[in-house]
Amino acid sequence: MQDQESFLVQFAKLAGPFWNSENKLAIRMDTALFIVLTMLQIGVAVVITEWNAALFDDLEQRSMSGLITQTGLLVLIFIANIAITTMHLIVKRRLLIGWRLWLTEKVTAKWMNKGRHYQLTFLEKGNHDNPDGRIAEDIRIATEEAISLFHSMFYSLLLLGSFAEILWNLSGVITVNMGVFSFTLAGYLVWIAVIYTACASVLGWWTGRPLTQATNVRQSEEANYRHSLIKAQENSQAIALIQGESNEQVRFLASFQAIVAAYKQQTAAWKQIQMFATGYSVTTMALPVLAVSPRYIVGAISLGTLMQSVQAFQHLVSALSWPVNSMAEIANWRASVERVLGLVKALDDLDHDISCLNSHQICIAKTQNSVVKFTNVAIDNLQNETLSTAINTEIKAGERVLISGSASTGVKLFKAIAGLWPWGSGHIEVPADEELFFMPPIPYLPTGSLLEAICYPKAITSVKRPDVETLLRRTELRDLVKQLDRDESWEQLLSREQQQRLGLVRVLLHKPQWIFIQEALDSLTPDGETQMLELLCKELPTAAILSITNQPSAEAFHHRKLKI
Repeated sequence: MQDQESFLVQFAKLAGPFWNSENKLAIRMDTALFIVLTMLQIGVAVVITEWNAALFDDLEQRSMSGLITQTGLLVLIFIANIAITTMHLIVKRRLLIGWRLWLTEKVTAKWMNKGRHYQLTFLEKGNHDNPDGRIAEDIRIATEEAISLFHSMFYSLLLLGSFAEILWNLSGVITVNMGVFSFTLAGYLVWIAVIYTACASVLGWWTGRPLTQATNVRQSEEANYRHSLIKAQENSQAIALIQGESNEQVRFLASFQAIVAAYKQQTAAWKQIQMFATGYSVTTMALPVLAVSPRYIVGAISLGTLMQSVQAFQHLVSALSWPVNSMAEIANWRASVERVLGLVKALDDLDHDISCLNSHQICIAKTQNSVVKFTNVAIDNLQNETLSTAINTEIKAGERVLISGSASTGVKLFKAIAGLWPWGSGHIEVPADEELFFMPPIPYLPTGSLLEAICYPKAITSVKRPDVETLLRRTELRDLVKQLDRDESWEQLLSREQQQRLGLVRVLLHKPQWIFIQEALDSLTPDGETQMLELLCKELPTAAILSITNQPSAEAFHHRKLKI
């Protein structure tokens, strides 16, 4: 019970603030309307049972005028039910997409923030893997199923309150003769419904216990499979060039086999529930008729009262059976919520772990000085093994520094400056008001027009098109000038050299004061790299440049070395 409360509290803390968000007035109005419409649905159900009783009484009395009257009432009920149901659907879906949008923005902002999406990939695999699936699919299920379950539970509570009283009154008082003694019992149909549902609920709960775990396992395996497909698509050129399709097919099949195993586990759990649900539905249909019929046979009630009692009994059992009937939805919802909570917890833990609360982290401080300063900075790997001796130096504005020694450790130093590699010790000071621009080996080129890809992450409205065209010509990319408005997956279409030259165009457009080059021109010839570095220096003469490069010819371009 404590785990259940903890789980619900965690979900409430994560998703509950939606009702106190920026659009809280509209959200609360929709929620209130949603509740009112649900109550009206119950009102329609009560009216239908009363109409049904009146109809069968008129049929029993062979009253044609009564039949005409009931037909007219049916038309009114028909119109009211359609209006209420349609409006309920509209309001419900408005709440669904609004809540999902809000929670998606909240989790995405936590994930896509300060490099947390990148740092998360270095953590041990656990309840945070495949964040894309957790954000895209599990948040959808968590919000949609939550509203659906709330509606069905609230509806069931209203059913319980409405039809318990009706069924109690319809049951009357009966005398139970036990041979040795006898006693009177009021509302006997209500007691039958309660005892029947309680027994069924215990049996249903026991039957459905394995489903939650099986559902969680399957969702995880589905996400892993989807991730492997996405990764293959992102690296399709490399796979095609090395003819790795057969290997990928084997890996896909192995991943899908895990889905098959999880599917079988879920099927076994579903089989038990289906067997129970099938027998339960048949019994629920027949039990009220058998329980009420003796009173009708002896003439104690009319045919209309019998039919009304049967419907009231079924509504009451349906309300009491909500935990059993909703078991699969609850399992699916909980599995998705736990996956979302797992991602959020991993991000929160990551924030805490790299918050400079201890000496085993590299701390970044922003200052008003135009320098990058290292104080006792040591780089560690993920196993807490130190990779470098302490770095104590500072790099001034306009300096050009070549990072030598271990290239992989130098890359981690760049990441530490960017705040992406906290593993290590020491302090790094960076300018607060000057842009730091990092050039990776391959620039990220989002799908869309070439102009949008070049300007990323800026909007195309922030640059002048003639400036882009001029820079394309100066970086020997004249062929791309006429393709600026073309939409493509550019990382698949362009060669590595072309992409690296586009990376140079991007940095020239941004005009940063600090440039960190991580083997970002290594596909060019030595002369080509030197030429591009000279262009960079000419266009941005006051910028500081830190480089990691494999080209010996680039050494002359730099003022000094910093050996890692």
